[in-house]
Amino acid sequence: MDVRRMSRVVMALSGGMDSTALLLRMLARRSEVTCISYDYGQKHILELQRAAANIEYLESKGYEVEHHVADLSSAMALFDSALTDSQISVPEGHYEEEQMKQTVVPNRNAIFSSILYGYALSVSSKEDVDVSVALGVHSGDHAIYPDCRPEFYDALVQAFEAGNWGSHRVTMDLPYVDGDKESILRDAMVSCDSLGVDFDTVFRNTNTSYSPDQLGRSSGRTGADVERILAFHAIGRKDPVEYVEDWSTVLERALATEKEYEAAL
Repeated sequence: MDVRRMSRVVMALSGGMDSTALLLRMLARRSEVTCISYDYGQKHILELQRAAANIEYLESKGYEVEHHVADLSSAMALFDSALTDSQISVPEGHYEEEQMKQTVVPNRNAIFSSILYGYALSVSSKEDVDVSVALGVHSGDHAIYPDCRPEFYDALVQAFEAGNWGSHRVTMDLPYVDGDKESILRDAMVSCDSLGVDFDTVFRNTNTSYSPDQLGRSSGRTGADVERILAFHAIGRKDPVEYVEDWSTVLERALATEKEYEAAL
């Protein structure tokens, strides 16, 4: 019996730290993984290059990962968001501040999840296997992104199950939904040890910033940047990704941003 085929996973891989940690987790469980990335016209499309770089690195270490990029750019260009509209600047500040709602892409996770679920149903039928749909959503996103909340996925799964044949063979896996970026990084450290891959190399090949510069360096100023910087600081590590400014500067600013936000509550 092929043990690997007992665990079949279809997951979203954005190229950011959360979904990358999720990929590591799935591989550490010895799952057979298919990743789907999305080109939805995002300004930080650099993340797709980083996703491909990590797939290449993991394959060099002996881990096979099927990877597809779905082009949704024409459809999602119709939506209003600072992440896709060149006329709207990406806001800076704490990741839970009100202005960060400008980075919401309407219905994004419903669209992404629908594609994942449809692909999982196809895999289940073709390969005669049970399939898990995995997403790296976490509690740090709940305040600003309603489509990252548990109740959203509970309702979504109910709709998927009602609207599809074969849904009894597909499940939704949200291992980080009650965690935060710090716990995600700690989980990734365990996975890297299990897989024998280098943590810094993997996370250097990620992008979290919504406004990287032309050289691919993170700004350190967007809400997503601040959240990531604070998470690396919490685990006692320097973020290996390159920032426009040095690590001590971006860390000091992130800590100050957090302090200002908490003082304003």
